[in-house]
Order: sequence, then structure tokens, then C-alpha cells
Amino acid sequence: MDVAQLSQTKPNPNIPELAPGDTVKVSAKIVEGEKERIQLFQGVVIKVRRGADGGNFTVRRVAYGIGVERTFPLRSPLVAKVEVVRHGKVRRAKLYYLRGLSGKAARIKEKQ
Repeated sequence: MDVAQLSQTKPNPNIPELAPGDTVKVSAKIVEGEKERIQLFQGVVIKVRRGADGGNFTVRRVAYGIGVERTFPLRSPLVAKVEVVRHGKVRRAKLYYLRGLSGKAARIKEKQ
């Protein structure tokens, strides 16, 4: 066995194709001490980065008036499931401009 084979990770079959602007529900495994539970995080995908390490995607939501962003690795076994709620119609690859918007201004139209 060589180093290249050891460093390759398998893709997570529970993660569908994602695009910026999609609203997703991410079920992430949380380990607290010896206990393990699944925590749901629902929001808009603002960034998808694909790379040699497998890549990652960033999800943003507003909780109690404060914007929260969380980055998940695409090949991580700690991501239990990703469900796409709706596909958004956007014209950018990175939606960083959503950080400066709030309320109705931050809505994204749905793809037809």
C-alpha cells in the first residue's frame, strides 16, 4: 500500500450535489463525552469548495437575530445526512453578500 491510497477518503453517500443558494438541512453527529447525538442545522449554502482534500460547504442561518455560519467537510463521516429543502436561483458562486442583508432582503428565489 502506498501513501496515495491511504490518504484517499471515500465520498460520503449521504451528501447529495449541493450548489450555492440551496436551503439544506444538515444532520451532524455531535460527540459529548461518551454520548453521541445528532444535531440539525438548517440554512442557506453560501459557499461550496471542492479540492484535493474532499472540499467543504458552508451553511448560514440566522438564530435569535445573530447570523451563524458553520462549515462541514464533504467527506466527513460526522455528517449523518444532508437534505436539500429547496434549490435557490443565484448568479454567484460565493454568497458572501448575504452577510450584510437581513430579513426579507436576504431571501433567495427558488429555481423553477
